[in-house]
Amino acid sequence: MKKIYLTMPVLTILLLTLVSPVLPANKPPAKGETLPVFNLPIPKSPAEKGYLGLSGDGLFKIPQIKARVVIVEIYSMYCPYCQKDAPGINEFYQLIEKSSNLKSKIKMIGIGAGNTSFEVEVFKKTYQVPFPLFPDKDFTIHKASGEVRTPYFIVIKINDDGTHQIVHAQLGDYPGAEPFLEIVLKASGLK
Repeated sequence: MKKIYLTMPVLTILLLTLVSPVLPANKPPAKGETLPVFNLPIPKSPAEKGYLGLSGDGLFKIPQIKARVVIVEIYSMYCPYCQKDAPGINEFYQLIEKSSNLKSKIKMIGIGAGNTSFEVEVFKKTYQVPFPLFPDKDFTIHKASGEVRTPYFIVIKINDDGTHQIVHAQLGDYPGAEPFLEIVLKASGLK
């Protein structure tokens, strides 16, 4: 019997040691880091699928998007700042899409922290968001991203070998379409 009592604490400590590194660090993504690993559903909309350069069904990871730079906005349908900034973010998207030089290089997505598919659709229709939005109803992605406040912008540079790196991250403080594009171009090296 004594062997069992001595073994249980050792096994518990070993198990905690093995599990601890898997737990996400509770800090926001920062410049120079890689994005936490998570999967998103490939959009059903052919237009959104084409915009992201994806095909088929199933799941994808952000570095699989066919672009040199991906901008992720973590938002919430209930965030008043996200609502206020939505027209300006749409303007930013249009600025990119109107540039023949940038439209194939920069793509945008939004992740609705705590939002269901229904809530994401309501936000998309209400604010006429032209880029793909994804639900994160159980906060999985939000937690992996350090439980950032919203809106939170992450600019990811995708390298030729498929690796990626965060080149800019910021909480709110959206400066407007042209100044934000200048930040993205400078941080990503596209300028």
